[in-house]
Amino acid sequence: MKYLCLVYSNEQTLHSLPESPRDEECLAYSEAVRESGRMIAAEALESVQTATTVRMRNGKLSITDGPFAETKEQLAGFYLVDARDLNEAIQIAGQIPAARVGSIEVRPVRTLNVPQQLRQA
Repeated sequence: MKYLCLVYSNEQTLHSLPESPRDEECLAYSEAVRESGRMIAAEALESVQTATTVRMRNGKLSITDGPFAETKEQLAGFYLVDARDLNEAIQIAGQIPAARVGSIEVRPVRTLNVPQQLRQA
């Protein structure tokens, strides 16, 4: 089953705390998960200052610079993994280096029943 591990942290302190992970550690962990065959995708995101929020309300498109909500922690990246169950996904998430200075939200990916002709489009 696919699980999305969303990495949240405070951008202002992400790389400044003594327990903050170094890029090399994050890359090594990603490679270890990839070598285990459980990694589907993983990416770090640019600063929240580069975000654009899009909404469609009453047929009108609204575009706002910045994140959707003001929070202490921002979405910093993600891991999309293939795990046997939630327990295994939690074990993978718990070892993500950024978990030491932020939080990891683990969510199952919803499977949609898409008709065959739409999948081939």
